[in-house]
Amino acid sequence: MPIKTSETEIKHLLIAWLAISFAFTVLIKRGMLVDSKLTFPAVFILSAVTVGFAFIFHELAHKVVAQRYGAWSEFRMAPFMLLVAILSAFMEFIFAAPGAVMVLNPYLTREESGKIAIAGPMTNAALAFLFLPLSLSASGMLKQIGEFGVMINALLAVFNMIPISVLDGRKVLAWDRRVYGLALCFAIIVLVVSVIT
Repeated sequence: MPIKTSETEIKHLLIAWLAISFAFTVLIKRGMLVDSKLTFPAVFILSAVTVGFAFIFHELAHKVVAQRYGAWSEFRMAPFMLLVAILSAFMEFIFAAPGAVMVLNPYLTREESGKIAIAGPMTNAALAFLFLPLSLSASGMLKQIGEFGVMINALLAVFNMIPISVLDGRKVLAWDRRVYGLALCFAIIVLVVSVIT
């Protein structure tokens, strides 16, 4: 089944991707998160590939599963929150909530909502493993991309499984406690692997 999208969604995804990549570039260049001697453009590329991919694929995972269940689903950026992310990066911390996939289908079951929710963090867990070979075998900028890609995706997987507020974990827990427990354990294992490698 082809993914349905729109010009508006593509524009929102690109703006959010660039803004969040810029925010993390500022944070990294100010000596936070990783010790990088790379130039500003090189760090921007690092951020776009790691944080950018983590964010884009997390949201697209929600979208694809939602559309599979017949729901209208499109990403919408949160302009004020993108501004907050950029401004907070200049203050040497970051609060990043660039937007979310809006899902519209009043007939979704609790199971379907849970599966839509779990798709995002599990995609981040899978991405962490995909970045792992770079972190272990590459050198220079590719190694930094690998290491940061593993770390940011592992953190996002665990963070989004917290069962509170608008985070994905709340819907997963409401659907099935066993699935929630297994997914959370998997996300934590990924995070531990990212720390020890």
